[in-house]
Amino acid sequence: MSRLRAIALAVMGLLGVAVLVGLILTLGEANRQRDRAIQLQSHSYDVMILARTLTGTIARSEATLGRFVISGDKRLGQRYYDDWQLAGKQIERLADLTRDSDSQASRIARLRADYQERGKQLSLIALSTNYHKNDQALSLYYAARKAPALTGIDTILEEISGIERDLLDRRTAETRAAIDRSTRLAGILSSFGILILIGAIALGMLTVRALTERGIALAEADAERKRADEFAAAVTVATDELRDQEARLRQVQKMEAVGQLTGGIAHDFNNMLAVVMGGLELAQRGVSGDATRAAIARQLDSAMEGAKRAAALTRQLLSFTREGGINPEVMRVGELLTGMSDLLDRTLGDRISVVIRDESRGWRLRADRVQLENSLVNLAVNARDAMDGRGTLTITAGATTLAAGARECPAGDYLTIAVADTGCGMTAEVAERVFEPFFTTKPVGKGTGLGLSQIFAFVRQQGGAVALDSIPGQGTTITLFLPRVVSAEDGPSASPSAPAAPVGADIASVDILVVEDDPRVLGATVRALRELGHRPIPCDDPLAAPALLATHKSIGLILSDVLMPERTGPEMIAALDPQYAHLPVLFVTGFAGEMMEHEAFRGRQVLRKPFTLAALERAIATTLSGVGPVGEDQVAAE
Repeated sequence: MSRLRAIALAVMGLLGVAVLVGLILTLGEANRQRDRAIQLQSHSYDVMILARTLTGTIARSEATLGRFVISGDKRLGQRYYDDWQLAGKQIERLADLTRDSDSQASRIARLRADYQERGKQLSLIALSTNYHKNDQALSLYYAARKAPALTGIDTILEEISGIERDLLDRRTAETRAAIDRSTRLAGILSSFGILILIGAIALGMLTVRALTERGIALAEADAERKRADEFAAAVTVATDELRDQEARLRQVQKMEAVGQLTGGIAHDFNNMLAVVMGGLELAQRGVSGDATRAAIARQLDSAMEGAKRAAALTRQLLSFTREGGINPEVMRVGELLTGMSDLLDRTLGDRISVVIRDESRGWRLRADRVQLENSLVNLAVNARDAMDGRGTLTITAGATTLAAGARECPAGDYLTIAVADTGCGMTAEVAERVFEPFFTTKPVGKGTGLGLSQIFAFVRQQGGAVALDSIPGQGTTITLFLPRVVSAEDGPSASPSAPAAPVGADIASVDILVVEDDPRVLGATVRALRELGHRPIPCDDPLAAPALLATHKSIGLILSDVLMPERTGPEMIAALDPQYAHLPVLFVTGFAGEMMEHEAFRGRQVLRKPFTLAALERAIATTLSGVGPVGEDQVAAE
């Protein structure tokens, strides 16, 4: 009996041990299933939250682009650019989270492709807006709202979120089934544990513990979800703060650039004024002394040349700021580069060797000379910075014929201008972004990131293309492809300094009403008209012009300034009595921004200050002869 009892005790002990082992294994597996379920749930929540955040980032970027298109505020353009870059980073984070899923990986690849395609569409809209093509940008923006790339992005994000929701539901169901199986096995073992009191107590305690931990796991999952939402909100706040700080930094850079530009302008104008004042002073001494007329004439010619250079600098500055009117002309690139050699030497310094090659075969192009010169100077300055102020800059004018699809421009004959340096070169990542607005690799205060994007826009306006070849450590070559002019009606290349043929040189003297609020300019204009044989009638107030017209019935021409107090020149002409509608009008202005408002001039001739006697004589003759209305390329710039 004792033996049987011992055997029974041994069996009960073994059964107890087996029950304990079974309970331990069952609960351990339940714990592992619970931990894995929590981890997978957290992963799915991360993917869904990131997909939702990515959708919001893209929507916010496109909305900011829309406001940029409407307002033209470049700070909004920068915000759009920052949000779009953030969306790209979020896509890479989403790819990292879903790398263990083949189906999700294929969707991420499609999402990247649609994101890049959408980025190209939006970049074109931003670029058009940046160069004041708001109507075109707005049209592109509305068209882009229906683009397949946008629909593809939304659809793929919905698919990714849907798959994660399905995975979450399936994993939750599997976890519940595993826990249910563990619970059933624990019940069976508990039945055996009734025979063993210690086993029953232990089983009860472990069961209670398992249920408690399951409730804690659910509470922790809810806490993780809330923490993820709080993190997303914190990221949004931090992003807004960073954007504000970047905007303030850009403003500081702009002010710094304005200060540098002001210093350069003052230096150039001082040099030109020194030439003018020196020439005039020497001429004065020659008049009071015994200098010959030829010597006095040489001094006056020197002063006139300084004044003309100052006027040319003003036109270049106005063109650079997009205030000056565009004046396209037919030219030969070789002659243009030859004429720029001195300017490039002075701009780049003695340590840069400039080599100019003309292989253009005499081909011609049609473009605004100042804009093309500014583009080449910008490329030269960038090359100088890339060479750290020492090296060789080679500018080659060439001729080529492009086949269809060879470049982002139609097939045909193109003049090429290649600017090559021996500088540090660019990496592939930098080369891909070099034409983006606001992108720059220069230190803070050394660049705004707009130079190359402006060159890109200028070339595209000409119907051409830009190519960039760069090898890190060896240098960079940027090539401009500009359409060749082959039409005979364009005529031969015009030199910017060639004097225009006289128009109407035999025009008889005329009584001219001169309306000008500046007394010095009024006096100089009156003296110039008398020198030309006309009879000027001065008027320093546009409001007094009607009375002078009524008094002097013989007036045959009105010569008027544009910007004046009380009333502008066009407003004064529009307010005159209809009986004077037949009188020809010549407007004179020194503010090139008015050239863009042709409606105010109503087709009348415009002469830009400062002007020479020859330019004034031609403008009067043209006005009196009734030559057609002024156009954007007809504004005098003498």
